[in-house]
Amino acid sequence: MSLRNVGIVYRKELTDSLRDRRTLISMILVPLLLFPVLMVGLSYIAGEVIGEARRQPSRVMVLGGEDSPGVLAALRQAPKLSVLPGRPDYVDQISEKRIRAAVEIPPGFEAALEQGNQTAVKIYMYEGDLKSQVGIERLQKFFRDLSDRTVREHFAARHLPEGLLKPINIAQENVASPEKVWGALFGGMISYMVILLSMTGAMYPAMDLAAGEKERGTIETILCSPVSRTHLVLGKFLMVMTASLATVALSAISLGGSFYGLGRLAVMQADKGPSLQMAISLKSIAAVLTLVLPLAVFFSSALLAISLFAKSYREAQSYLTPLTFVVIIPAVVAMLPGTELNAKLALVPILNTALVSKEIMTGTYHWKYIAMIFASSCVYAAAALFIAVKLFQREEVLFRA
Repeated sequence: MSLRNVGIVYRKELTDSLRDRRTLISMILVPLLLFPVLMVGLSYIAGEVIGEARRQPSRVMVLGGEDSPGVLAALRQAPKLSVLPGRPDYVDQISEKRIRAAVEIPPGFEAALEQGNQTAVKIYMYEGDLKSQVGIERLQKFFRDLSDRTVREHFAARHLPEGLLKPINIAQENVASPEKVWGALFGGMISYMVILLSMTGAMYPAMDLAAGEKERGTIETILCSPVSRTHLVLGKFLMVMTASLATVALSAISLGGSFYGLGRLAVMQADKGPSLQMAISLKSIAAVLTLVLPLAVFFSSALLAISLFAKSYREAQSYLTPLTFVVIIPAVVAMLPGTELNAKLALVPILNTALVSKEIMTGTYHWKYIAMIFASSCVYAAAALFIAVKLFQREEVLFRA
């Protein structure tokens, strides 16, 4: 094998790809802008929506309670609550979002409180609606405060210490490192995005270097050059893998900058609030990128091989776009609660890398599984590259009519 010939083909394809606008967008622009736009934009929108819901008073309806004037008066004076009189169509009112919730106060409610008897209220809501949830929280807070106040009054009347109301205080303390906490929160999402971008970064160059050559009519000229087909396909493969790894690397830089920026913003806005500042070691990043390397080889080889069957760029898109779901499904499965790495899953392509990357993000290294995953991924990558080389040597594939 002549590495010089492979290098010549690789430099030629790299130069051509860097001149292609679609490749530059998918390889550089998208990974650099995706995470800042996604995270900052979604955070801003979510903050505005939640803030608007909490700033507005919640329109709630009171059903019953005619014999509990004191409770009704206190409820009308509660902050952030706009109390409306009861109506028979309260279910439709909630469903159509004219009101956010309705509370049913049973007969004799106030008297039961004064006598120390147990009673209950029922709250009707629109499950899944943000403003309805905010209204429920405000109603629950009002009745919790009312319950605590009533108990304290009964204790005081009987000269009992208020400590009996809550004899045990439960304290919680986090003992996990910031890296483990951050990894548990975002590790699954990071592995999902890295794997997906590793594939999408290789997709457009693979289509252009295989189906695109056919569509432009330049495949014949390349085949007539004094370079073997094995060298040609290896040079093209290296270009596709370069695009895949560049996309992953730029995405990692973009993601780290996004988390760091959000963390600094959180610290500036609230000195005592929880910080989103990224807490992950360079060791974890290097380990994930190392495990992604054979996966990028696998994606690059497989996408290049499949693109060889297409007669045009558009046909290649129709072949490769559905493969995105093949990648998404195992990556999403790795994010599900309860899905843990084991010996069997360590041999499942894509899923194994997603699971071990999630563990690595928390600072946990299962070296036995890491070795199994790296070795199996290398086998899959070598098999895919072998198939791509063999397909490039078949005339019926290259010149399929």
